[in-house]
Amino acid sequence: MKVFYDPEVDVLRILFSNSPVEESDEDKPRVIIDYDVDGNIVGLEASQRVENPR
Repeated sequence: MKVFYDPEVDVLRILFSNSPVEESDEDKPRVIIDYDVDGNIVGLEASQRVENPR
């Protein structure tokens, strides 16, 4: 498992596997789950920053 944080864009990325991402799905607002070809979760990306809060 690898964990990355980019403070410039306020994104936390967690990689569970080195498998290539086949599909990504925004499960909830600002939470993206990456899946491999077999449907296994290989990564997660989350952010609390809102582009336009109005």
